Amino acid sequence: MRDIIIVSGPSGCGKSTLIARLRREFPELEFSVSHTTRAPRPGERDGRDYHFVSAARFAAMVRAGRFAEWAVVHGQRYGTSWREIRERTRLRRTVLLDVDVQGARAIRCRFPEAMAVFIVPPTLAALKQRLCRRQQRLDDEARRRLAAALGELRAWREYDYIVVNDKLAAALADLRCLVVAFRLRAGRSGAKVARLLRRTT
Repeated sequence: MRDIIIVSGPSGCGKSTLIARLRREFPELEFSVSHTTRAPRPGERDGRDYHFVSAARFAAMVRAGRFAEWAVVHGQRYGTSWREIRERTRLRRTVLLDVDVQGARAIRCRFPEAMAVFIVPPTLAALKQRLCRRQQRLDDEARRRLAAALGELRAWREYDYIVVNDKLAAALADLRCLVVAFRLRAGRSGAKVARLLRRTT
């Protein structure tokens, strides 16, 4: 399966904002909605941002083998269902996945031709500031997220591309270029050349 773009990044790097902007610019991208056991945040809607399910429901889905990948992140479970991937690839459109480092590893194992992009903050100080802003102060939850972010940053070599989210417009421009380049990959566009060659014989 060649039509998968993975976007990952530590908590507080601005990944969700970038993905939302990217989807507005490329409405043809099919966003895979993950399942999670965490509660919705203000403004989030079930079925649009996440499929919010109980821990028991999530565990039942794991036992039934319904996830292409799943992981525990900050004490909550997140997963990408096979149904989400199949429904979107059936439309022959590029699937966009918002997953953590663990999820990215699992997806790349199953779909090695997927493109993986890692969003990083410009500095650790900027990341800490963003986490404090989200949590209002550097409480225990923010400290756990900062420690987890440091661990995730060490996985940068597992990705095809790194986008530094210092200025939103510049980071979005980088992502835009990667999407266009992904569309032009030889493995995805080779059929067009093959058709041209057939016409010469």
